[in-house]
Amino acid sequence: MSLELWLVYLAAAVGLSLTPGPNGLLALTHGARYGLQPTIWTVLGGAFGFLLLIAASLAGLGALLATSGTAFAAAKWAGAAYLIYLGVRLWRSPAPVVLAHASGLPEGGAARPLRLFGDGLFVAVSNPKALLFFAAFLPQFMVAGASFASQFLFLGGTFVVVEVVYELLLAGLAGRIAPWLGRHGRIFNRAAGGTFVGIGAALVTTSR
Repeated sequence: MSLELWLVYLAAAVGLSLTPGPNGLLALTHGARYGLQPTIWTVLGGAFGFLLLIAASLAGLGALLATSGTAFAAAKWAGAAYLIYLGVRLWRSPAPVVLAHASGLPEGGAARPLRLFGDGLFVAVSNPKALLFFAAFLPQFMVAGASFASQFLFLGGTFVVVEVVYELLLAGLAGRIAPWLGRHGRIFNRAAGGTFVGIGAALVTTSR
């Protein structure tokens, strides 16, 4: 890939990451609830999920979902169900405690890294529209004759690095509102949870 083409792709990746989506909302939510350090696991899970989607798109699964109504419907319903589950779980969560010290861990307990990683991963892979988008977007920057490994390295690596930086910024800024959450945490949980449920419900109505 030429430098000029890569710079165009980098600009496009930044624009895509700045578009509001479920993983950005999740990073913001976990950053506010748990602090920046634990939320790194959430962001890493999302990054791994995006790498899987990009690899699948490059391998042709995006084209399969675009042509197979059954495959798309199955992915759509599974993704919607998980997002709604995540929203209900957040809606019912108690108000987050105020961060007590600079390490970023909430007073009275720590979030489980594996669960945070899993949340980020499954939110990233649960939307078949993202797979279709990558399937339509990535070919515009693919170089004919280049190996799968090199395409994956440049296209996947660039997008994921941009997304990780963006989500970490969201998580870091969210931590500053922790004192406010100590007073109004249930409102925050219900607003974020309701948004996840809304995204899941909207996903059910999407078509190819």
